[in-house]
Amino acid sequence: MPPPTVPFFLTSTTLATAAKPQRQQLPAQPPSCGAQTPADSLAASYTARMRLNPHLALRLFDHLLRSGADPDPIAYALALARCARARAHPAAAQLHGHAAKRGAASHRRVRNGLIHAYSVCGMLRDARKVFDYGPEVDMIAWNCLLRGYAHVRDAGALREFFARMPARDSVSWNTVIAWCVVNGEHEEAVAVFREMLASNECQPDRVTLVSVISAIAYLGALAQGLWAHAYVCRKEIEVDEKLSSALINMYSKCGFIEGSVYVFENSCALRSVDTWNAMLAGFTASGCSERALDLFARMESSGFMPNKITFNSLLNACSHGGFVEEGIGYFERMTNSYSIEPDIAHYGCMVDLFCRAGLFEKAEEMIQMMPMEPDAAVWKALVGACRTYNNFELGKKAGHRLIEAAPNDHAGYVLLSNIYALDGNWKGVHKVRKLMLDCGVQKVPGSSSIELDGVIHEFISGDKSHSRKRDVYEMLSEICQQLKIAGYAPDTSQVLLDIDDEDVKESSLALHSEKLALAFGLISTAPGTPIRIVKNLRVCGDCHNAIKLLSKIYGRCIIVRDANRFHRFREGSCSCGDY
Repeated sequence: MPPPTVPFFLTSTTLATAAKPQRQQLPAQPPSCGAQTPADSLAASYTARMRLNPHLALRLFDHLLRSGADPDPIAYALALARCARARAHPAAAQLHGHAAKRGAASHRRVRNGLIHAYSVCGMLRDARKVFDYGPEVDMIAWNCLLRGYAHVRDAGALREFFARMPARDSVSWNTVIAWCVVNGEHEEAVAVFREMLASNECQPDRVTLVSVISAIAYLGALAQGLWAHAYVCRKEIEVDEKLSSALINMYSKCGFIEGSVYVFENSCALRSVDTWNAMLAGFTASGCSERALDLFARMESSGFMPNKITFNSLLNACSHGGFVEEGIGYFERMTNSYSIEPDIAHYGCMVDLFCRAGLFEKAEEMIQMMPMEPDAAVWKALVGACRTYNNFELGKKAGHRLIEAAPNDHAGYVLLSNIYALDGNWKGVHKVRKLMLDCGVQKVPGSSSIELDGVIHEFISGDKSHSRKRDVYEMLSEICQQLKIAGYAPDTSQVLLDIDDEDVKESSLALHSEKLALAFGLISTAPGTPIRIVKNLRVCGDCHNAIKLLSKIYGRCIIVRDANRFHRFREGSCSCGDY
């Protein structure tokens, strides 16, 4: 068999010397104490190259074996690390067998490398065998297996294993908190963080705070976010690009855009494209479209190169602000000036831009010219606009395409059902609801949450089981009375049910979750205090108009974040405009 070809990166004095025949045989000298043999030197040389070229670790390990030298534990560990990054389970299993034959599998670094490689490859049974049947394991081994359970999203095993750990460091806590955030367990993420602080096992680091602040952003819990930011300052934790972006995102999603601006303006030395994108997204989500466009001009003049995410936020800002011509211009500049090919998200923004402006012909043209199949977001934008502008025929066609694109998403069925209901076609409504039932898709109930003294209080539409229900419903009754005095008439067209009793429809509107949360906020906070509400679905037109009037009646700034955007109500007006 011919010798293997040695690639250029393996060429070295060591290999050349090893390959050359010696002209003169010298008498053998006994090795001095601690001296390396030529084989040891060769193995060390390969290990050093593996450190410098981790992406070539498996190839270098193969050449090391072919050279006849024995790999040391560090070489095994580096090769296994490459297996973990490449999710190469067969290669990890081969390395395991080879290490076992050479007696290296019990070495701490090799064992930890095996646990890590098996874990990230999803082979938890193999990882657990190495963990359970080896010598005494260290903290690295515990954390590797913990991350394995997080990777396969085994919630029960993750919690049980975490509780069993004899000691936990920041990596352990960060793994569990990050798992909570990734899997939508945001309240649990904050609870685990509090448990971490109470345990005094270790101090939170930047990674911890990025995860926790992301969870707080989702919850819209401003008081908790302010505490987290104060903790960063008090503990003098270095605010890098990721942490500053997380803080900007948190403040904007909590409805406190000036907090985002404060963080952004004080991160001059740490700004990256991600930081600019976070601030752009914050302005867009908060309905500050003009400020988003001005910020993009600043970004260009500062020499930062925008990317796809930048233009996604920019086009969204144009869509929400009604800047049709500007949106078309940015869409063209993205390709012509920055050579960025639009993806499905950018085309979706353009369709939404035209739909919000009622330009359905241009929206359809954009859909037809897309080089890819429209996704659910595109059809959802079209159906939503058809509902707003009462374009029922196009709405029905787009609604059926939406269900085809996302058959397991309840939103498509609800939007199409609403189109039929607004058109008075109750037979169509029942047909869509039967299809939804046959497909096993359930409608997500509307829920709204409000933070009070660091505690999240959640309300479900139509639910009367809240612990303070008497106070809440007394306040709700007062709200309805105040609205009637002000001449407000409930918009019962928002109740898309086949019933004729207007009183029943009005009662249904009064029990919407955002109104329950608002009633709780009014009785639980001092006069003049801003009220911030987070809703999981879109705010209906009746609630939007009612809350706008209530902001004037009670002299409150009311900020509602729903599934689509922010609504800032103050003195009888709304910054995001009417429906």
